[in-house]
Amino acid sequence: MTPLGWVGIVRLGLVQSAIGAIVMLATSLLNRVMVVEYALPAALPAGLVAWHYAVQLSRPVWGHGSDRGRRRTPWIVGGMAVLATGAIAAVLSLGLLATRSLAGFAAAAAAFAMIGAGVGAAGTSLLALLATRVAPARRAAAASITWIMMVAGIVITARIAGSLLDPFSLPRLVRVASGVALVAFVVAALAVRGIEGVTAALPPERALSSQPLKAELATMWADREARRFTVFVFLSMLAYSMQDLILEPFAGLLFGFTVGQSTQLSGVQHGGVLLGMILVGVGGNAFGGRSARDLRVWIVAGCIGSAAALAGLALAARSGPGWPLAANVAALGFANGLFAVAAIGAMMALAGQDRGREGIRMGVWGAAQAIAFGLGGLTGAVAVDIGRSLIGSTPQTFAMVFGAEALLFLAAASLWLRGPARMSVQTTVSAAA
Repeated sequence: MTPLGWVGIVRLGLVQSAIGAIVMLATSLLNRVMVVEYALPAALPAGLVAWHYAVQLSRPVWGHGSDRGRRRTPWIVGGMAVLATGAIAAVLSLGLLATRSLAGFAAAAAAFAMIGAGVGAAGTSLLALLATRVAPARRAAAASITWIMMVAGIVITARIAGSLLDPFSLPRLVRVASGVALVAFVVAALAVRGIEGVTAALPPERALSSQPLKAELATMWADREARRFTVFVFLSMLAYSMQDLILEPFAGLLFGFTVGQSTQLSGVQHGGVLLGMILVGVGGNAFGGRSARDLRVWIVAGCIGSAAALAGLALAARSGPGWPLAANVAALGFANGLFAVAAIGAMMALAGQDRGREGIRMGVWGAAQAIAFGLGGLTGAVAVDIGRSLIGSTPQTFAMVFGAEALLFLAAASLWLRGPARMSVQTTVSAAA
C-alpha cells in the first residue's frame, strides 16, 4: 500500500475543514441565535451541544464498522451526509423552538443527535484512514495540517456566513446554513474520491469479518498501553476544554474587558494555538515523529506549558489589572496547540500498532475525547458558579479553577511519561511491517 503524499494529506485536511465548517453552525452560530435573537435560555444550546458530544460515544461503533468494511471512504462520505442533514435540521427546528413547543425541543434534539453521529462516523473514519495511509515520519505534520485546515475552515465559514446573515431572518439563516452544509459535503466527497484506490482496501487477513464489537473492545482494553492512552486522552482533553466557557467571563469580571475586547482575547488564544500546531508540524517532520515516543517531548512540553500558563492565570486572578493577560492567554494557546497536535499524531501512531483495527482504536479514543469535551466546559462553568456562591470571592474562585486545570495537565504529562519504551518499538515495527 503506497503511503499518502502531501497532496493526499491536504485532501484529507479538506474533509476536516468541512467537518469544522458544519459543526461551527451548530456550536457557535446557532448558540448565539437561540440566546440572542430568540431569547431562549442559554442552557438550551449548551445542553444540545453536550448532547451532540454524548452521541459521539458511538465512535467505537463507526470505527469498528469501517474496520470490518475494509474501506474508510464510504463511512466518511456517509457521515458527512448525516452531519450536513443534521445541521440543516437544527436550523429548521428554530421556528418550532421559538414557540417553546415540545415538538421543537424534540426536533432540535434529533438534529443534534444526527450532528453527533455524523461527526463520529466521518471524523473517526478520517483519523483511521490517516493512521493507515500516512507514513510514520509524516504523522506529526499530517496531524498539524489537518487540524490547521479545520481551524481555517471554521474561520472562513464564520466570516462568510456572518457577512451573508445581515439583516437577520430565519429564511436567510436557512439559506446560508443549507449552502454551507451543501458546499462542505461536496468538498469532502470530492476530497476523498479515489483516495483509497483499489490497492488501499484492507487485505482479507486484516479484515474483522467475524469479530463482534464487544469482543474487539475487550481485546483493545486488555492492551495496557491502549488503556493508559485512553485515560491520558480523557485527562488532557478535560483540562484542555475546561477554560472554554470561563476565559471570556474571567476577562470581563476581573479585568473589565468589554465584549469586543474579550472576543479579541479569544482570537489571541486561537492565534497561539495555530502557532503551536505549526511548530509541531514543522518540528515533528524535521526531527522525527515516526512513533509515539518521538512525539513525547512535544506532548509533555505542551502539557507542562499549558499547566504553567494556567498557573499564570491563577496568579492573574489575584493580581487583577496590570497582569499581562493577553501574553498569558497567547502562551496558553501556544502550549495547547503543541499538545493537541502532538497527541493526535501519537494517536495515529498508536492506532497503527494494530493493523486492521485502526478504526476501533480511534473510535475509543475519540469517545474519550468527546466525553472530556462535553464535561470540560460544563465542569469549568459550574465550578465557577459554585465557587463564587460558596466562597464569595470571584478572584479566589477563578484561581482555584485554573489551578485545578493546571494539575490535570500535570497529571496527564506524568501518565504519558510513565509509558514504557516498548510503545515506540512496537509502533515502529508495525509501521515497517
